[in-house]
This record gives sequence, structure tokens and C-alpha cells, in this order.
Amino acid sequence: MKKAISMLLLAIAPLAGFGATPAQEKAFVDAYRKAFEANDEKTLHGFLYTKGADAQALEFYKMMMTSDMGGKITSIQLADLDANDRKRAQGGPGPDGRPMKFTLPPTKKLVIKSESRSANGSTSSSSEVFVAESDGKLVIPAPGLAK
Repeated sequence: MKKAISMLLLAIAPLAGFGATPAQEKAFVDAYRKAFEANDEKTLHGFLYTKGADAQALEFYKMMMTSDMGGKITSIQLADLDANDRKRAQGGPGPDGRPMKFTLPPTKKLVIKSESRSANGSTSSSSEVFVAESDGKLVIPAPGLAK
């Protein structure tokens, strides 16, 4: 009986979704920071999970990811989702009114605060983006049409 229970637990373990390890989370945050501060558009876009994404939403995400690129990140962290985040992550209407939802269920959010300096002074900005897991890797899911 014990052997049967052990085998059953091993069989369903991959379905449970253990989540990213702290080391994986740190590596994701560090890689994002490095790409952002180096103006590395290709690497930033590589964080996007595009399978099933709406083309218009994907272009918007790409634009938003690179809009403040090159600035200095003053704070970046992966944060747990609160009740409001979980509600927003369920989806809603897209820019054209069609119902949208994330192609992967978000598990965390990346919170970024940055600062840019120029001859005219400095500006600061803050942004959040949902993060999900795909094949043991952290990604930024782009929304797709809800079915």
C-alpha cells in the first residue's frame, strides 16, 4: 500500500507545479536588469512568452518593455500577487474591446522602478508586469484572445 501511494505521488508531482526556486528568480531579475540597462532590446523581448499571444497585444508589450530602456533601475523585484493582481490576471477587454486573457497563468509580478537623467534633468518611472512559468523558466506572458 505504501509503495502504491509513493508511486501515485511521484506520478502527479510534475502536475503540481512547484514554482521557481529563489536562485531562478534571482537569475531572472538579474538578467532583466542587465538587458534593460544595456539597451538590449533583443534580450528583453526574449523574456516574452508569445505562444497564443494576440499580435497587437504583443507589439504593445514590446513597446512598453523598451520605453524606458537604458535608464538606471533603482529597484527591481519579483513580488507575490495580491488579490487585486489575481483579479487583473484573469483578463478583460483588450484595446479593441475583444476579451483577452493571459496565455499562461501569472504567478508573480516584476516591479521595476527606474530613473533616467539628461541635460534637462531626471525622470523616474515605475512599472509592473506579470510573470509566469513555462517549461521550468520564468517568462512574461503576453495576452491572447479569450476563448
